[in-house]
Amino acid sequence: MAISRRAFGIGLVVASGAATGGYVYLRNHPELAGHFGEARRLFGFAGGEKEGFLSNARVRDVLERRFGLVLDARRAGSVEMVRERALLDQKPQFLWPSSSVLVEVARASGVKISRDQVIFNSPIVLYSWDRVADGLVKGGLAEPAGGPRYKIDLAKLLKAIIAGESWAAIGVADLFGRARVVCTDPNKSNSGFMFAGLSASLLSGDVVTLDTLDRINGDVATVFRRMGFKPPSSGKLFDDYIGGGVGAQPLIVGYENQLVEWVLQDAERWKRVEANAPAKPVILYPQPTVFSAHPLISIDRQADDLIDALMSETVLEMAWEDHGFRGPLGTIGKARNTLLEQRLIDRIDAVLPMPDAPVMLALLDRLAA
Repeated sequence: MAISRRAFGIGLVVASGAATGGYVYLRNHPELAGHFGEARRLFGFAGGEKEGFLSNARVRDVLERRFGLVLDARRAGSVEMVRERALLDQKPQFLWPSSSVLVEVARASGVKISRDQVIFNSPIVLYSWDRVADGLVKGGLAEPAGGPRYKIDLAKLLKAIIAGESWAAIGVADLFGRARVVCTDPNKSNSGFMFAGLSASLLSGDVVTLDTLDRINGDVATVFRRMGFKPPSSGKLFDDYIGGGVGAQPLIVGYENQLVEWVLQDAERWKRVEANAPAKPVILYPQPTVFSAHPLISIDRQADDLIDALMSETVLEMAWEDHGFRGPLGTIGKARNTLLEQRLIDRIDAVLPMPDAPVMLALLDRLAA
């Protein structure tokens, strides 16, 4: 059957429009386009708190099948990966620490950055146990926030630790010795690094600067000295907290997503803990806190595509659904998950900025000394 020139022309316009629309949609959703050819292998270092995400079979499948990327991501402390020559001399193609401040520290260490982008956000929190948290409420340091969540006056807690007050004096009668909170080694791991910055700012009354650091660095050192041993990574400290229980680790510093990820990994295990454990894990949100941004630092241009892959909607939703990581703006994901919603505070407004990189480096040097 013959086709008129007019009909043929209309057909071309429709086909062209469909093709243009499809191109624009796939450009904005590259994860749907698929990848053809051999996958590229990228080597780099990532903080231990992202280990579960990076080993997630669904995440690895999407990165390889849709973006053509296979990651050799080795665990390292966020601070040491941007400062230690033993790691940087291995020529990583990307670094994935847990603080935007560490991008500047990387530059100061001579790292030539091709591109950097915040992928996740996770507030710094304290982990404790229900009976310890209830004691802190009685002592006037904390308040319930619904379910296994509390808010804690961190400045008040720090001052009690500096003063050498006992657990009993702050409301927790059944714990031995002086009150303490434990974080990771701030010269190796980001959660300890950020807790040091947050503590310094709270004790100085504002975001600490080089001019105000001398006035409070002794108090910050006292808080860290009372901790005793400080593990080298956030994942190791959280494992110690879960395994050690209320007597060994009554109060630690971590990322908001860590308990959520642990619960999501084995829902039946969590049910057993809720039903039988003598003390149950809880989250205490410091008032104020700091947000731990997780910037992907691309050193090799081949790793630039990893940023686009991790920022795709599909991958960000998996990070939220399976691991409790908030998105780049600190917002929760679209998926509704009762386990997540019962444990996380939807919106966090009491947030302090981190001190500048030169201030943090000076603080680290003093804590190390």
